[in-house]
Amino acid sequence: MTPQWIWQQPDWPGFTWSAERLAPLLRECVQAQGRLMGMASSVGSSLSAQSELDTLLQNIVTSSAIEGEQLNVGSVRSSLARRLGLELNDGDNISKRSEGLAQLILDATRHFAEPLTLERLLDWHEWLFPEQEIGLAAQSIRVGALRGDDPMQVVSGRLDRPTVHFEAPPRLGLERQLNAFLEWFETSRSQFGPDPLLRAGIAHIWFVTLHPFDDGNGRLTRTITDLALAQGEAQAIRFYAMSASILEDRSGYYRVLETCQKSNMDITVWLEWFLQTLLRSLQQAMARIESVLGKARFWQAHRESELSTEQTKVLNRLLDGGERGFEGGISAAQYQAVAKVSKATATRHLAELLDKDCLQRLPGGGRSTRYQIKYPDQAHPER
Repeated sequence: MTPQWIWQQPDWPGFTWSAERLAPLLRECVQAQGRLMGMASSVGSSLSAQSELDTLLQNIVTSSAIEGEQLNVGSVRSSLARRLGLELNDGDNISKRSEGLAQLILDATRHFAEPLTLERLLDWHEWLFPEQEIGLAAQSIRVGALRGDDPMQVVSGRLDRPTVHFEAPPRLGLERQLNAFLEWFETSRSQFGPDPLLRAGIAHIWFVTLHPFDDGNGRLTRTITDLALAQGEAQAIRFYAMSASILEDRSGYYRVLETCQKSNMDITVWLEWFLQTLLRSLQQAMARIESVLGKARFWQAHRESELSTEQTKVLNRLLDGGERGFEGGISAAQYQAVAKVSKATATRHLAELLDKDCLQRLPGGGRSTRYQIKYPDQAHPER
């Protein structure tokens, strides 16, 4: 019989890949990883702790979003903050769900040196599904135990004509297959194993193919990926959230997994997608840290500048960027709206900020004139 699924191949789980094809991308990821770690080491401890909290929160929320679940962000943040020893927002109601998710991600990353055992995996599964909060729809889930005897399929479409995207290995022999994975995961950490980044990608497709639980397999797969990345870096603190980058290309994620799970043992296409997604995640993290460092340098350079409360508020908005910032600079009218001052005051404030080298004028004139932050290391602009 012709194998339909990768686990039916006679040489399963003997994954293969084209090292030559992956080499340039792998080299780019390793270099980005090194640059990010270097940048992260120059961030102060308080900013580092806040950055770690933001990254872990993003990872938890986006990993659940990949599965279509929307979490209470405030509750998850409070659970993480308490465990990281950061300030709590007393107004947030911490749920058992949030507590379990925070415990899961921190166990995987903070205790990266500990072996991944079946017992640890079962604990993780229990944290994913707190008894009091699994709800009526999830009562059939075997929490903290491997799945039952029914075929495990990933399907979509109509009930009478479903499309089967994937079928997991049968329940019989699952313990043996899972033990083989866990043994490989431990032994592959040695210097004779695959590159740490490829190891994380292999672990991802191997575990999600086994699909050992009734539910939560995707989230646990991504947790194992975080554990593998932390082990490769020998670094407990996380500054990038790979789940966020996976969510950005959710359809691509499922498509490439399905393609490889219906193919032979060559997983080059999957590892290529995995490394590209990891690289995007690393680049986004570097941009965030650069923003934090740029803001710190800016205020250090202007620590003695006498600025009004309104000027400080607007400068912080510009420095923070993102959704709250002003792409392409800020106009006098926008300054007036944000600072809640008159038109004349806005004009005077902007002139002062130009004189103090806090802002620089962008090309263009009249009412369309816009201003952006002038960082300390920028050359003096023409006025």
